[in-house]
Order: sequence, then structure tokens, then C-alpha cells
Amino acid sequence: MEFVHKSVLLEESVQWVVTDPKGIYVDCTLGGAGHSRRITQLLDPEGMLIGIDQDEDAICAATERLKDAKCQVKVVHNNFRNLEAVLQELGIDQVDGILFDLGVSSYQLDTPQRGFSYMHDGPLDMRMDQEATLTAADVVNKYKEDDLASLIYKYGEERWSKRIAQFIVAARKEHPVTTTGELVHIIKAAIPKGARLDGPHPAKRTFQAIRIEVNDELKILDAAMETAVHHLKSGGRIGVITFHSLEDRIIKRAFKRLQRGCICPPELPVCVCGRKPELKKLKKFTPSAAELEENPRARSARLRGAIKI
Repeated sequence: MEFVHKSVLLEESVQWVVTDPKGIYVDCTLGGAGHSRRITQLLDPEGMLIGIDQDEDAICAATERLKDAKCQVKVVHNNFRNLEAVLQELGIDQVDGILFDLGVSSYQLDTPQRGFSYMHDGPLDMRMDQEATLTAADVVNKYKEDDLASLIYKYGEERWSKRIAQFIVAARKEHPVTTTGELVHIIKAAIPKGARLDGPHPAKRTFQAIRIEVNDELKILDAAMETAVHHLKSGGRIGVITFHSLEDRIIKRAFKRLQRGCICPPELPVCVCGRKPELKKLKKFTPSAAELEENPRARSARLRGAIKI
């Protein structure tokens, strides 16, 4: 299956991040190279794009799509949590702009064998990095009931988390839960009929929670923002596209903390941490009506941008 992904907030994000055609830019979530390809179109031959992704399918697709770029291109198979090591390996200390497009790609959702979607039956996988060891099947079949309920509530904001965990544990006693279709069936049985009539697909929140757990998506964000901002040049820009409130909240707080500088407790009379503000001009963008009409999946997207002092 071809790696197809509709890039969200494409022009807004690229126009925000790219300020110098001769600069160095990092796309920390390369995917199908939608954002990266647009970035390369704005760069001179002296400019450079560094694309990072943990998904092997994305690396293959992006390498092909960027082969004719007129600027320098470095494609790296890695997780953006290792941004510091990636830049060190390339002998680069500071860059002009960094872009993150968080969450799951359309390709991953629409490829049943990757196991991300509650709309297609496939193996319970959900790994963005196919070399990772933890799968969705491991979470569903091996986690304790309390731990399952906790992560479904925390990462999925699912009000029926305890009941869903109970039903999963009861089902796996009969036989291991191995497919997305089985899991959807269990979730639907756990959520009362009246509650299933309103809102999104009944399995959406639980699938989101398990995916976040499998890929450790939220725990790495704070440190990743610190690292990214540290490696921006003065005047360099960062842009982060989020798709749900959990991600957006972390990015918003991280940017505000980096804008504020000092992290001392408010009761201290003077600053003892010595941290200086690193960011200014926080910006937020949302999809246009035209984009939403063309791509309904963009409806929850938010782009947060900031400039390095």
C-alpha cells in the first residue's frame, strides 16, 4: 500500500517555520514527507532539510519523494526523542527551524495490518516503530486490570475505562485478544447502549490510549521540546501540530515554561534556578474552513508556534 497522508496545516506550518532559504530545518515527524517536501521547495541548494521518523514505511516513502529536492536532504530512521543524538551525528549544533506533526498518520490508520484503526480489522499492533517490542496485544493481554483502566482513563479520557478494562480481562481469560475487531467488539459490549449513541466511535478513546501507551507518545514530549528549543538559533522558529487535548496541553505548558524562564516556586523571594526565557511570540493556528471541508481529519488539529529569543 502506498504511503498516503494528507498533511494538515501545511502552508501555515511551513510558512511559520521557514524563514531563511539557506537555513537548516528539521522535520521531526517526517511521515510521507508532505511538510518536508513543501519545506524543500522553499530552500536554496545551500539549505538543508533533516527528516526524522521511526516508521520504516515512512522512511522509504519519504526518501523516494524527496529524491529530487534541490536542497540538501538527510533522512534519518530514529525517534525524535533522540534529536540531540541525530544532530550530533550530523555535526550540527543549531538549526533555523523545527517542525513536529504529532499523532498517527493517515497511512498508519488506513493500513489494517498496522493495527491502529478501529474501523479496519487487523492484528493488535499499533507500533509506529516496527522494531519496538511492546505491541497493543501485549498491553491488552498482559496489563493488570487496574493498570488498563488507568491508562484508558488517563490517555483516552474515557469515562467507561474501568468497565472496559473489566470486559477486556474477562474476554482474555477465554482466549487472548489478538485483533482490532475483537477489541472493538469488547469495547462496544462494555459501554452501555445509551452512551454509545452520542459522540465519536465508542472505541476511539480506548484505541487512542493504547496507541499512546505502546509508542510512549506523551512522556517524551516535554524533553523533546526542551531539546528542540535548545538547538534553535536565535530567531529560529518551532512549530508543533497536535491532534488531541492531551498533546496540546503538554506543548502549551512547555512553551509557556520556556517563555517564562524561571521555574522557582512562587513563594521564593528571588530566583535561584537561574533559567532565562528562551521563547517569545507564542502563536496558535487552526485549520481553515476550506481545509476542514477537504480533510475532516484535520478538525481537531492545532499548530502552536514560537520564536527562539
